[in-house]
Amino acid sequence: MIEQINNYIDRLKNALDNLNRKEIEQFALILSEARDKGSNIFIMGNGGSATTASHFCCDFNKVASYGYDHKKRFKFICLSDNIGTVMSYSNDVCYEDIFVEQLKNFVQPQDIVIGISSSGNSENVLRAIKYANENNITTIALTGCDGGKLKQLAKYSVNANIDDKQIAEDIHLVLCHMLMQISCGQK
Repeated sequence: MIEQINNYIDRLKNALDNLNRKEIEQFALILSEARDKGSNIFIMGNGGSATTASHFCCDFNKVASYGYDHKKRFKFICLSDNIGTVMSYSNDVCYEDIFVEQLKNFVQPQDIVIGISSSGNSENVLRAIKYANENNITTIALTGCDGGKLKQLAKYSVNANIDDKQIAEDIHLVLCHMLMQISCGQK
């Protein structure tokens, strides 16, 4: 068992070491600008990535906004969180459109749309990013593996660049915490 533990930790450390720091810096700048402009930041994912999207909302809407001297607060909205809306679109329209249909209701030109997919090939995330791109909305992808279609489709991306969905999801959560601390001015 210790060998499996060491193997997982070593693969995670290696993946972290191989992250593209410029991609992360660009992501941080986009988030900071969105906060300063009062833009909404829509975020989505499926499965574990849905909970990471929800975690982003929690950390940025509360931790990075409350108790800091920022005149503006983050406005994260998780498209995965409203189970009634997700199930309604899934049942009455199709599962592939659960995110894009929500964007059609709310997204504005100055907003940001973030899609999380460890495979980079989640069709419902791809459709939402494509819609946002077609409407000149800034799009960001958080991916794993080789980035899949999502890395190519989004205007900006941070790729975990590992063919292990659990480690990719770990890295996406690390990015959430890292970017939140950067946004708060923590060192």
